Amino acid sequence: MDTEDGTGFEPATGDGPTAPVPGGRRSASVRTAFEGLLQIRRLTNTAHADPQGIPAQWEIHRPVRAVAIALEASGLAASAVDGSGLRTATGYRLQRGEVPGGVRVEWLGPPGSGAARSEEAELARCAAVLRELGWTVLLYRGARRRRFLEVEPPAGARRPNDG
Repeated sequence: MDTEDGTGFEPATGDGPTAPVPGGRRSASVRTAFEGLLQIRRLTNTAHADPQGIPAQWEIHRPVRAVAIALEASGLAASAVDGSGLRTATGYRLQRGEVPGGVRVEWLGPPGSGAARSEEAELARCAAVLRELGWTVLLYRGARRRRFLEVEPPAGARRPNDG
């Protein structure tokens, strides 16, 4: 789906500008992307009893994009940064995880935003969304005792570097 500037739809990962919401176009694009993700699951996971209940190979090969679509479609807010890289909004931030095909999910915000106080509850919301969609979600503590999630394809799913 194209955006207004013709660059194509990009789900929010928390490292870009605050997503614009003119006239609900963004929410319509997110809804369309999520419905497309579910349709890919229905068409490609035919060997499974619940084809929508596990990530498709498309998602496993693009895990950050797939997780971003899922979280944004669920209504969770993404963090954002301005042009100089300063955090301007509180929400999830996604980046490649430690394991191939994994995604790291953090809850970040601008200084003084209270993101650290709300991270446990908000990461639990993120985890619930992703588990419902068949991802394996593990909670960890990192630097300064900040929590984060490691999201991985379910056991037995083929990862990008598995051949």
